[in-house]
This record gives sequence, C-alpha cells and structure tokens, in this order.
Amino acid sequence: MLREIVPPSDCPSCGFGLEWMNQLLYCKNTSCGAQSQKKVEHFAKTMKIKGLGPSAIEKLGLTLPSEIYALSVETLSTVLSSEKVGAKLYAEIENSKSAPLELLLPAFGIPLIGTTATKKLAETVKNIFEIDADSCRRAGLGPKAAQSLFDWLEWDAPYYYEAMPHSWKFTSKPSVERKGVVCISGKLKSFKTKAAATETLSLLGYEVKSSLTKDVTILVNESGVESSKTKQARESGITIVTDLHSFLEK
Repeated sequence: MLREIVPPSDCPSCGFGLEWMNQLLYCKNTSCGAQSQKKVEHFAKTMKIKGLGPSAIEKLGLTLPSEIYALSVETLSTVLSSEKVGAKLYAEIENSKSAPLELLLPAFGIPLIGTTATKKLAETVKNIFEIDADSCRRAGLGPKAAQSLFDWLEWDAPYYYEAMPHSWKFTSKPSVERKGVVCISGKLKSFKTKAAATETLSLLGYEVKSSLTKDVTILVNESGVESSKTKQARESGITIVTDLHSFLEK
C-alpha cells in the first residue's frame, strides 16, 4: 500500500517555517543553531580548509564563516588540545584568505548560487560590487537565482565585507559579449593566416567554427569563388563577408 509522503512545514531544529525554492525546502531563520553550524561546515569544505571539520567547528563554537578569521593560533591550539594541530589549521585559514570570489561566493551557501552560477558571473563582472540586475541578466541567471543573490547582497554581504579579509574579486577576466559565430571559407586576403583572423575575431567577441553549423551567422569568403559553403550560406540567409578587415572596422 502506497503511503503519501508529507513534507515538513517547520524546521525540525528551530521550528521556524520552511520555504520552498525550486522544489527544495529552506529554513531562513538566521538564528537556527543547526543551520548555522552547517553553514560553517559548508564554508570550510568549499574553501578547502583542511582540519576544520564538524568536530572542530563544534569545539570552537563557530556559528558564522567570519568567525573563522578571528581565531588565533593560541585559541586553536588550546581548544583543539594540540599546538601542532592548531598551528596547521591556522596556516590553512591564513591560506584561504587569498581565495578568489569564484571559490568564496559558493561557500556561503546562498540558495541557487553555486559554482555554476558563480562561474557565469565571473565571466561577466570583475568583482562582487559590479553585480546588479543587468550583470545577472547578461550572466544568464534566472529571476529566482538573481533575487536570492540580491537578498544576500543586501542583508548579509555588508557584514561580511567588514568582517572578512578577502578581496571579493574574481580572477577570471570577463568575457567579451558574443557578437556572432563566424565560419571562414577558403584563403584570406585581409589576414596572413586563418589563425591570425581567428585570434582577432575571438578578441572582438566572435566565435569561430571550422564548419558551417546551424549557429553560424557570418561566412567569410574573400577568394571570390562560389564555394559550396557560400551557396549554402546564401540559401540559409547567412551574412557573407568578402573583406573581413573592412567588416571588423565598421
């Protein structure tokens, strides 16, 4: 006999009402004890701070990621009952201070903002202070993910900016917005080689493909020969460029 599974309506730890987000239940009570420790555990694991596991976090009484960076080597050695263990963990914490935003942002456990969303942002902006509605749209974040990030930026981030020693910058350079997909047919006259043309096109935001795929928007043919690719492009309504150098100067 099948039994209906009824999801909980309240957090089993603090009794706060749970909220649905993308078919997942979240407790948004910032004072929830179980949630606080789990957030620190998630932060330490994502930041790859070796030695800062559940047991150490509980002994140290950590409830916020920022508290990790207020720990002294003396405190760690005393609480963990070992100078060697304390010194090693302190070195791990110090090393994590240089972590880029690609690693730091997913460590906070912001709903719907994981490594994939962060990678998209890293390809769009240089630092956390450039994140806004427009950059989230350009990065391809959905409305729910963007709103979740905005809520965190408004309510939580200001405290972390002051309490944590990180740069809040991405190491990845924002990619140039793609202008089109180019296929080069035959020999070129305006560039010495296809490799040189490909490099220039890529820097200007064009993707270059060797074959005439469905997503190609521009065919380059400087040879003057009506190749099969050119005929196919003309029939498909693809833009045909006969002087690439002049086309790029427009």
